[in-house]
Amino acid sequence: MTELATMKFHPQPRAGEAKPWAFPSPERGALGNGLTVLRCHRPGQQVVAVEVLLDAPLEAEPAGFEGVATIMARAFSEGTDKHSAEEFAAELERCGATLDSHADHPGVRISLEVPVSRLAKALGLLADALRAPAFTDSEVERLVRNRLDEIPHELANPSRRAAKELSKELFPAASRMSRPRQGTEETVEKIDAAAVRAFYDRHVRPATATAVVVGDLTGIDLDALLGETLGAWTGSKADPRPVPPVTADDTGRVIIVDRPGAVQTQLLIGRVGADRHDRVWPAQVLGTYCLGGTLTSRLDRVLREEKGYTYGVRAFGQVLRSAPDGSGAAMLAISGSVDTPNTGPALDDLWKVLRTLAEGGLTDAERDVAVQNLVGVAPLKYETAAAVASTLADQVEQHLPDDYQATLYQQLVATGTVEATAAAVSAFPVDRLVTVLVGDAAEIKEPVAALGIGEVRVVAAE
Repeated sequence: MTELATMKFHPQPRAGEAKPWAFPSPERGALGNGLTVLRCHRPGQQVVAVEVLLDAPLEAEPAGFEGVATIMARAFSEGTDKHSAEEFAAELERCGATLDSHADHPGVRISLEVPVSRLAKALGLLADALRAPAFTDSEVERLVRNRLDEIPHELANPSRRAAKELSKELFPAASRMSRPRQGTEETVEKIDAAAVRAFYDRHVRPATATAVVVGDLTGIDLDALLGETLGAWTGSKADPRPVPPVTADDTGRVIIVDRPGAVQTQLLIGRVGADRHDRVWPAQVLGTYCLGGTLTSRLDRVLREEKGYTYGVRAFGQVLRSAPDGSGAAMLAISGSVDTPNTGPALDDLWKVLRTLAEGGLTDAERDVAVQNLVGVAPLKYETAAAVASTLADQVEQHLPDDYQATLYQQLVATGTVEATAAAVSAFPVDRLVTVLVGDAAEIKEPVAALGIGEVRVVAAE
């Protein structure tokens, strides 16, 4: 008989000793043209991330031309004085680079990712896009057509439709925040190359912009490289734009966006609250996470696990806009979807969860799980240069100190259960929430009205 080979087992790997971790701190500097630069050396990150923040907020858009900031942001990658749109795309591809951009209430952001070996070439392309964008008639017209094609799809999407209605309800009609970020069909169709060029000339300049560079910068003379590329971008001196205050009406009420025959109801419940400048923010983050941040949160435990109304409900806080003086606001919201027949019972149970939170508070176990999930996974969350660059850019955009994120994790660990409970209760008061429901009004209006959570009004879907 053939002798069987003896199987050899390799020793089981053992975990190494845990190393201390903290969110990285950047170095600050400036170029001769006034561009502020934040750099962060991350050994081993061979893909460099660059974020450029432009002081071109949505509230600066001319009346009747909402959406021009979005079209401008998209047009940055559609050709320069050196390359046509096709040539510019081909040059980016040769670098192995990606270039993305978007416009939001604080301003326009342009994001570049590129292998460190091709950083010089990619920064040159980025500099050309900022310094001398082509903004040709044909490319702007194409971007406008694309945006107009997107709008019907967004209106047909229940979650996007709910967000649009909530903004309209919360903010005054005169506020830019009350209207869609990327414009409406009526405003976008007015935009042409001249409007884009005028917005660019009025608001885009290095003196009010910031560039964030994150990655393995070993052996790179970044000062010289930036000077040769982004340093060639010129523009007039200007003070940053004043930031108007955020005002909102969170009187408790319910708005049903009627979708006859809908088998599900999309719900979005929100109000405006404290942003990251407020000392309550760490406790608010922790309490909101306990309420609806994960599958084990209270809302999911009741609405998903116990009652089976939904696949998931989430609570979150999203900064809207912050000012240099520390004023600002965040959207505090609860979102999810439930089946149509159980819309009333689901909302009833959701309000019971909020009332129970106010009466009995969070448990220490809930607080501990939230801290572990928020703080314990941070090293994984920031493994990429892009994640670090994005967070540093957020800090700049929100006028926060460079060590804010590192300090936040320390504050989360130090926040107790009582503080987290108080912040969550304050963030979601049962009588000060605006509820938007996208669903079949004929089926859900009566049971929702019977809950007594606010006046119920029905609006037609576009």
